Amino acid sequence: MTETDQNPANMSMADLFRQEVAAQTALLTDALLALEHKPADKKQLENLMRAAHSIKGAARIMGLDPAVKIAHELENNFVAAQEGKITIAAEQTDILLEGVDFLLKISKCPDREIAAGAGALQPEAENILQRLCDIKLAASANSSPVRPDPAPPAPAAPRLQQSGQASSGAAGAGEPEGHAPKPALHTQTVRVTAGHLNRMLGMVDESIVQMRWLEPFTRRLMARKVKQARLSRRMEELLPMLDANVDYALIKQRLNEIVSETRAFLDASAGHINDIEEFSRRMEELHDRLYREALASRLRPFGDCARGFPRMMRDLARRLEKNVRFEISGQDTKVDREILDKLESPLAHLLRNALDHGIEKPEQRAAKGKPEQGLITLNARHHAGRLHITVTDDGTGIDVERVRQKIIAGGLNSKEVAERLSEPEILNFLFLPGFSTSAGVTEISGRGVGLDIALNLARELGGNAHIENRRPNGSVFQLQLPITIALIRALLVEIAQEPFLFPLARVTHLAVLDPAQTVTLEGKRYFHYENKNIGLISAAEALEMKSAAEKKSRWPVVIISDQDNHYGLIVERFLGEQLVALRTLDARLGKVQDVGAVTLLNDGTPALILDVDDLLRSMDRSLAGGGLKTIAQAGEEKSKAKRRRVLVADDSITVRELEKKLLQGRGCQVDVAVDGMEAWNKLRAGQYDLLISDVDMPRLNGIDLVRKIRQDPRISALPVVIISYKDREEDRLRGLEAGANYYLTKSSFQDDSFHNAVTDMIGEEK
Repeated sequence: MTETDQNPANMSMADLFRQEVAAQTALLTDALLALEHKPADKKQLENLMRAAHSIKGAARIMGLDPAVKIAHELENNFVAAQEGKITIAAEQTDILLEGVDFLLKISKCPDREIAAGAGALQPEAENILQRLCDIKLAASANSSPVRPDPAPPAPAAPRLQQSGQASSGAAGAGEPEGHAPKPALHTQTVRVTAGHLNRMLGMVDESIVQMRWLEPFTRRLMARKVKQARLSRRMEELLPMLDANVDYALIKQRLNEIVSETRAFLDASAGHINDIEEFSRRMEELHDRLYREALASRLRPFGDCARGFPRMMRDLARRLEKNVRFEISGQDTKVDREILDKLESPLAHLLRNALDHGIEKPEQRAAKGKPEQGLITLNARHHAGRLHITVTDDGTGIDVERVRQKIIAGGLNSKEVAERLSEPEILNFLFLPGFSTSAGVTEISGRGVGLDIALNLARELGGNAHIENRRPNGSVFQLQLPITIALIRALLVEIAQEPFLFPLARVTHLAVLDPAQTVTLEGKRYFHYENKNIGLISAAEALEMKSAAEKKSRWPVVIISDQDNHYGLIVERFLGEQLVALRTLDARLGKVQDVGAVTLLNDGTPALILDVDDLLRSMDRSLAGGGLKTIAQAGEEKSKAKRRRVLVADDSITVRELEKKLLQGRGCQVDVAVDGMEAWNKLRAGQYDLLISDVDMPRLNGIDLVRKIRQDPRISALPVVIISYKDREEDRLRGLEAGANYYLTKSSFQDDSFHNAVTDMIGEEK
């Protein structure tokens, strides 16, 4: 809602009371949490006393006797603390926060209950009131007793009502008991500051003034049109004079008049063009300012989302018997309100995980030489056009080996594969739905939903999530999100003669490659970038479009990435960077593969914004061996059918590539397998003229592979050449006895042995 909607004249007394209590209880909570660390802080005690006093006055006006008594007793405790009669420690803070929670609860009652004095809450109020009184009684047990000051009697307050209501007793008439009246319309409302609204209204007024300039300009254009018509008629009148042999001097005079009028007309037209260009410039600048102001009104401080976290962390730490200091930085960082509304739950999960799983108990920290008080920080900042939110703790960190065992025990991967996974790969399993390292399920954690929720939010908003393990000194969870979802910077490219956009935040690098800079490994194209081999695919093929981009002498390449992998997409042209407004696709289309949103370019042309995560999955499938056709395969399909087909099986990529290049040099079509089992599956699924196999391979070794081939009637006649590092006679005999046609050592690449063996098996190829 706007600030004008918040005018007290337009609000009921109950709404005003709710607004007052919401603000004052937030102040009470923040000050109590701060006081817990500095019990003698006079400034915080003064703030607490004033906030309680304000609520007491508001409650008295509303005739809410339970709230008056609670607020009065809170005030008494704060005054006693100011005078040094009591000390507010953690136990006392628990009770005082109960009183604050009760005040907030009573303010949220429906109008009818507030009008009736909230009598139903009187028993709860009496219980809390007694506990508040006990704070001072316990503190004065060893000295003169301090009797609680009785709350001043609440006068019979008039039942004030909003203008237009018959009486407060009739408020909500026709509504079910205990329910507030519901508004007729359910529309989303947002709060806009008066400054934003005034600036936008000022620019709208300015726009109206600018548009009024068009009316006299249009009249001037109409006048020019009349002069143009008259000039045209004079030219038409001149033609018959030429045919009638009229005096040359008269014709010349008429021509001079027409030339003079034409010059004046052209000068005036040039002035009009300058005027319209200046008008266009002013309107463009005005609309840009208006749009940016409207966009700024969508942004809210990050602190609006984080307001409840200190209380949550304080209560949770006491339940877990842990000593933790919680700090928030970057509370003024601006965030799109729609993003902010979605952040609270994922961040609450991350913070609970950090406290429950990360921070050790005080005695455990002391035994490790750490301070007994742990530290958890929540930070929000803008960096490189993105919102970075980090949750950092100085606890024990993540036990990677324990996660690895959970992966194996849960059947998420085989023991052999899990043991080869790197630490970053292991940590990615923590984001899986239902994955948890907890021994059991508690109210706090254990169901494995926290990190999953955080990652899903990041991906939904076009961002990402990362984990940094600092074991034994803690961990860092980071969310990278857009600052706003209404406007993004994007890279405009041309693919298959159509404009497409990549969100700039997902673009790692741009490159222009010479095809000679790329290499082909196992039928896939790669190029070298930052000490990595980057898989390369035509963007048109990924989008199932026709393009000749890969036939050019230079390839414009967009490099995109996820947490672990980089990929390159060949496009036709880079068209520059643009600031674009996101427009969602029609819901009837559902999810369109590889497309995230749509926008209008500066010239009004519609363009698709690509879904980078979809593209990454497509490229990953392609480079893993299925899905899209790769560039290296594009021109080979017709000739493959006529060439000898050879399967190379070796777990060493270096040996595979060497053998492959030698065979391709002979004109063979070559497929590869990384171990014996993959080779066996390919042999059964396809037709080959020759197998080149290593001996020592995972899952199925070369000797056993040859035996299986010779026992299969369909492929038993397949020629097999074994190439091994083992050059002992007994090894050679084992291979030949199993059924190999040749047994060569890998030194055979240096002479003609390999070439001769292949020629003997399949003949010469051209």
